[in-house]
Order: sequence, then C-alpha cells, then structure tokens
Amino acid sequence: MASSSSLNPVYSSLKLLILNPLSNSESHHGKLGFKSTNPISTMNLKISTIPEKDSGSRSSGDTSIKAFFFNLGKPKPEPEKPAKVQVLYVYEFNERDRGSPAYLRLSRKEVNYLGDLVSFTNKIYSGDLQKRLDITAGLGVLIKHEPEKGGDRFEAIYSLCFGDYGHISVQGPYLTYQNTSLAVTGGSGIFEGVHGEVKVHLSRSPQYFFYTFYLKGIKDLPAELVVKPVLPSPASQPSVAAKAAEPQSTIPNFTD
Repeated sequence: MASSSSLNPVYSSLKLLILNPLSNSESHHGKLGFKSTNPISTMNLKISTIPEKDSGSRSSGDTSIKAFFFNLGKPKPEPEKPAKVQVLYVYEFNERDRGSPAYLRLSRKEVNYLGDLVSFTNKIYSGDLQKRLDITAGLGVLIKHEPEKGGDRFEAIYSLCFGDYGHISVQGPYLTYQNTSLAVTGGSGIFEGVHGEVKVHLSRSPQYFFYTFYLKGIKDLPAELVVKPVLPSPASQPSVAAKAAEPQSTIPNFTD
C-alpha cells in the first residue's frame, strides 16, 4: 500500500480541480497523466455550430400550432345574404267557401272588444290574377274596435303559402278599414331567411286584399311568381281558369 505522504500530491491536485475546474482543468489533467482535451472548448464549439434556423423553425412551428388550435374555436363567417329587394304581388280573396273568418268572443261582449280572436284562411292568387297560388292562414287579436272608422284594429300573425315553394310569415297591425303595413318575419323553402315589409291594400267592394311584398335576403324568385300586376280596382277578379284551379293555372301542390 502507498504511504500517506506519497498520496499527498494526488490529493492536492484533486482538491484544486474540484475547487477551480475551469481555470485549472488543463494543468491538472497534465499532472494526473491524462491527455489534455479542454472539454469546455469542445462544448462551446458544439453550441456555436447549432444552426440558428432550428430555433426559428421551432418558433414558427409553435406559432402554427397555436394558430391551428385558435382557429378551431372561431366560428366560420356566415355567407352574405343577397342585398337586393325583390317585389312580389299577391291578391287575397275571401270567396266565402272556407268558413272564414271564425270569431271567438273571449271578451263576452256583444260588440267587438279587446282580446277577441279571429282565425282566418282565404285563397290567394298571383299579382296578374292568372294563377291560383295557395291560401292564407292565421290569427288576429282584436286590439280596438273603431266604429267611427267602420272597422277594427287587429294584431295579426299569419302565413301566405306558396305550395312547393314554401311560405312567408308576416306580423303586425291588420286593419279592416284602411291600408296597412306588416313586417315579413321569415319563411320556408325558397323563402327561408327572408325579411322585409309588405304593404296591404284593402278593397271593400269587392272585398279583397292586394299585397306588395318587398323581400330581402333570398335568392331570385321563380319566374311564375314574378309577374306584372293588375292594379287594384272594383273589377279585380281572378281569371276563370285560376278560380277553377285548372292545372295550367296553379302552382305545384297548392292548398285548396
């Protein structure tokens, strides 16, 4: 076994290496009989040779991943609806063959009174009076009886049906003594997403309503619905073929 005095130089060298590894690494390697390699220099060389683009690629990749997950939660923008206004003309006639209107006197008064309900359904025709379109169907709540004006004011909610084409829903004041306007609140079929306004012209003799729709938010209407109207007059009547619902004078799957 080596004596303690012979181990002192080795112990001292190891002590200095532990206390100051950076400044004395090369000299202590020499004293201990190791080949000098300067590992710190090698490490610096390896770090300096890492391409800078790696960090850039990593950063770009992180950004792409974040953007991907961020976009997953974003709602897709809705397609823009057509902005143009389309005009549609419709006649409504009460031909006294549908049991309409039906009056429900919730007020229990002998005269028309607030809260009374009226359900109604009438036949509708194209604006040129050449085609039977379908029917109206709805409900009116009496808001005010106005005998001095010769009629009543209702708040009405109803639909105008167009066979296979769908329907248009309207809501608003329904007056039995003068012209009025209602809101177009929606529809189905080709009228899905529709909005706008409808002006209602009242004729008392003969009794009919002439509708002028101003429609927004839908695609172009089919040609058989877009016609040059016959202006309202006392002589306004559906054609004989339309009134008889002959096949060439109706739209597909109308309600009789």
